[in-house]
Amino acid sequence: MIAPQHRQLVLNTLRYVGWPLLVLLIYDIAVVIAYKEGYLHWAALNQIPVSLLGSVISILVAFRNTTSYARWWEARTLWGSIVNNSRSWGRQVTTVLRSPAGQDSVELRQLQQRMVYYQIAWVHALRAHLRRTDPWEDLTAFLSEEELASLRQEKNVPVAIQQRQSIVLRDVLDRGLIDALQWRAMDESLNDLVDAQGGAERIKNTPMPRQYDYLPQLCVQIFCILLPLAMGASMGWFTPLGSALVGFIFLTLDKIGRDLEDPFDNTVHDIPLTSITRTIEINLRQMLGETNLPEAVVPVRNVLW
Repeated sequence: MIAPQHRQLVLNTLRYVGWPLLVLLIYDIAVVIAYKEGYLHWAALNQIPVSLLGSVISILVAFRNTTSYARWWEARTLWGSIVNNSRSWGRQVTTVLRSPAGQDSVELRQLQQRMVYYQIAWVHALRAHLRRTDPWEDLTAFLSEEELASLRQEKNVPVAIQQRQSIVLRDVLDRGLIDALQWRAMDESLNDLVDAQGGAERIKNTPMPRQYDYLPQLCVQIFCILLPLAMGASMGWFTPLGSALVGFIFLTLDKIGRDLEDPFDNTVHDIPLTSITRTIEINLRQMLGETNLPEAVVPVRNVLW
């Protein structure tokens, strides 16, 4: 996710569509020169209702951008629920579990750590699963070698980790460390996490229909080609300025929609999953009473990963 920098707002915006805008500007200049030399008088399109065409295309591009942003925002909302439910899970594990009389409290603390570490491993694995990257380096600190070896055989690592969480939770109930009502509450937290994972996978595995990508992009390109031809007769040498300005707006809107449509694509326009999962890790390890906590993720070159 790009972190806003007001001092570089204009420069970053120009860089965002730099090459297409440069190509458009060169094309505009070539059209004006050809028109002034008399080669394109036959192609003067000042009778074409460019403003009406631009209005129609803007509606089309705005519709695609609204859909893309809805996907991006839903992804962020789902990960917000993952943050909340992970904290709820850590709170339940560290406050609800109680040792029967005479049971070693060290064993209880180890059990709590195991359950919380499973949750931390799950969020890291889910991040890697959505970005389609290798999760094993991030899981090493929270899972045993045997568990890592077993998970390498799984196709959906987050699901496999949560299956282990459920098994441990059932074992906790069988050992009398929680009662049936407490088990139900904790199981609901796991269910909410499963629902959030399913929603994120739905967004990842269901791309935008290609018509929503190709048609707006094609219409914007056609509009940018026609624009200097329509403006040349009336604006003369000022045509490149007006055409580039209007074209810049349409090119930028078109690129915004395409960048936001996949929020788990591991690009600078992503949901900041690395930052979110690190925040969850810090919060849950803090609940365990640990003090040697990792640092929060900060923007690198104005990008928060």
